[in-house]
Amino acid sequence: MIIRATSTSINVCLCCASTGYPFISTLELRPLNGSMYTTDFEEEFFLSVAARVNFGALSKDNIRYPDDPYDRIWESDLDKRQNFLVGMAPGTIRISTTKNVTTDMRECPPVKVMQTAIIGTQGSLSYRLNLYGFPANARAYAYLAEIEDLGWNESRKFTMQKPYVPDYSNAVVNIAENANGSYTLYEPSYMNVSLDFVLSCSFVKTHDSTRGPLINAIEISRYVPIIPKTSGQDASVLDMFRAMSIQSDWASEEGDPCIPTQWEWVKCSSSKPPRITKIDLSGRDLNGTIPSQLKLVEGLTELWLNDNSLAGSIPDMSNLKYLIILHLENNRLTGQLPSYLGDMPNLRELYVQNNNLSGGIPPTLLTKKLIFKYDGNPGLICREQKAKRLKLIIGIITGVLAIFILFLSCPLMLRHLRRRPLHEESSGRKCDSIHATSKPSNSYSVLRVGSLITDEGLDVTNYMPLAELVEATHNFSKKIGKGSFGPVYYGKLKDGKEVAVKIKADISSHGTKQFENEVSLLSRIHHKNLVPLIGYCEEGNQSILVYEYMHNGTLRDHIHDNVKYKHIDWLSRLQIAEDAARGLEYLHSGCNPSIIHRDVKTTNILLDINMRAKMSDFGLSKQTDENFTHVSSVAQGTVGYLDPEYYATQQLSEKSDVYSFGVVLLELISGRKPVSVEDYGAEWNIVHWARSLINKGDITSIIDPSLENFKIESVWRIAEVAISSVHPYGASRPRMQDIELAIQDAIKIENRSRSTSATSSHSSTLYASHMRSLSNSLAILSLDSPSESVVPSAR
Repeated sequence: MIIRATSTSINVCLCCASTGYPFISTLELRPLNGSMYTTDFEEEFFLSVAARVNFGALSKDNIRYPDDPYDRIWESDLDKRQNFLVGMAPGTIRISTTKNVTTDMRECPPVKVMQTAIIGTQGSLSYRLNLYGFPANARAYAYLAEIEDLGWNESRKFTMQKPYVPDYSNAVVNIAENANGSYTLYEPSYMNVSLDFVLSCSFVKTHDSTRGPLINAIEISRYVPIIPKTSGQDASVLDMFRAMSIQSDWASEEGDPCIPTQWEWVKCSSSKPPRITKIDLSGRDLNGTIPSQLKLVEGLTELWLNDNSLAGSIPDMSNLKYLIILHLENNRLTGQLPSYLGDMPNLRELYVQNNNLSGGIPPTLLTKKLIFKYDGNPGLICREQKAKRLKLIIGIITGVLAIFILFLSCPLMLRHLRRRPLHEESSGRKCDSIHATSKPSNSYSVLRVGSLITDEGLDVTNYMPLAELVEATHNFSKKIGKGSFGPVYYGKLKDGKEVAVKIKADISSHGTKQFENEVSLLSRIHHKNLVPLIGYCEEGNQSILVYEYMHNGTLRDHIHDNVKYKHIDWLSRLQIAEDAARGLEYLHSGCNPSIIHRDVKTTNILLDINMRAKMSDFGLSKQTDENFTHVSSVAQGTVGYLDPEYYATQQLSEKSDVYSFGVVLLELISGRKPVSVEDYGAEWNIVHWARSLINKGDITSIIDPSLENFKIESVWRIAEVAISSVHPYGASRPRMQDIELAIQDAIKIENRSRSTSATSSHSSTLYASHMRSLSNSLAILSLDSPSESVVPSAR
């Protein structure tokens, strides 16, 4: 990376992307001249080097120090031909010189790099370059120097035709003229350009040029946001708390408390810079007084200082206007309860019991709507006891009246529900997800009669008696599979509808929660690419889900078991991917609040009788909160598909599904399992293995050998979006809408290819028929000419 150093020191923090322990072997810092790599954005972004290529290199060795005094690593275009010169134009040659090249300007590339180049002798020069971490905004430089001696009547003029950028694209380059002489550096640059994962660029000579285009080197860097450090005043308060403990395990944490990962005992906001929102120091052996500087942590919503040995009075915290929960119980605090506590606008819970507080309780604390516990303070006087008793009496009377009114209204409510037509429950096509309630219980309650109802008392889906399911499955005689929920049996209902019947094997509360979660979600979401829930049964100890039967099993079966299941070609795989993406996109964007599947994998993508795909198994699914970007949740999922960022932070978002779907796309391309030491060796999973090959431009090495007759361009399109989807950081991953569009692009590429082949085949048949009519003795073996870009076999 290239970053502007704002001081004489730098803090470096390592954190795990998935599992294991952080380690570091070497850290190298190289000072650059102040004028090098300057941008208008360096206070907010650093530059991550994506490519630094030496064209026309004399060997495969990289060029660095001492040839480059700044020790930049210039990669040889000979070393990674797939990456740097895929499909280069005919007539491309390499040239070099021993003459000195003047390079002492701006980025100062090394002379040795500028002494070599490639030339397009037939008028064009093209190359293809893979850029890891893209699409993104970038800073791109072409390093040019005229290192051939041109005659008086010779010229080298060319245009850079891609990428299209206003004021730059198609501008005519005349190196010697632009650089004011031969053997002198010229640096055409793009200071902020949007580039894709695969950069294809061409230089084409102008009509009045006698020589073909030339390039010596290129350098492309991605703009990466600099994450602001935690507010300094917040961090200083945390340091004060750390100094108050004799323990060293938690108090010895180093680095920034919020970036890149939060300390164990704090929570931070997503603002820039981050602010501390929660301090949890319960039972941390704190000694001394609460720092008066605590009032500086203005974003604080929760403060837990209970079960310590804190003494002294409660300091002024009146400006902590966002504070919701305050725990100070079980300490040695003295003095009075500050009156400002009753005026804090958002305070909802206050715990000060078992201290040595004295004096009167502020009246506002007794009249304010909050949980307030203050027992165990012998010197604390409650002057509003009478008012409290009066409020208690009024509350009891109000409660009794409310219960009486509710009792009278129950018959009317039941009569209304019975008259309510069934189609009102399911006629709407829009996803109507469950909204959070203030009740502490689950959104669903299981009644003794086995009926699953909502908090409002309405049946959420079709209840099916156990006897009916026993008859439909012939006493559960035909087992067709087994999942995390339990065994699955084939059945046929009285109306002839074929069904898959899942019986819950897990009798724990976890299994019950999965059961209730799946019924509650699937009763409200309806989409052609989601497996529909036909009904449920709950009798005795049995919890059963009934789904539409999917005749062709799981996607995993067809990819990894070609003996038992039929092979699916590339176009069919793309159509299956599109169906699954549509189902997930509906959960993410079509539902309000959105739903995160949380267990996307090939075994949960089912295929119907027409080989169309539908997402299944919603036992782990979670609803998001409309007001938050993520859901805090214990990481659950399947090894190989689990989002490493979710695993590390326990913060679930829609981008976690995107990561899992990216793994599915890699499976579709490669035909390989997501985790296999045998297949991937030290890489051990498909993501690391595929990323390393795709970053080298080696797409053919990951393509399933069983695939035939496909367009390599469509595979590239899917590979690009798959690698973007499994980016370590969720913010850099695409949305499901973007993935769906990429899959549709790949399908269009395939359909165009097949349409062209069909037209060619038809023309050839007509021609052959005509020739036979001229001469019966003429044998025409074949007239078909497949497109040269179609790969007949990757075997």
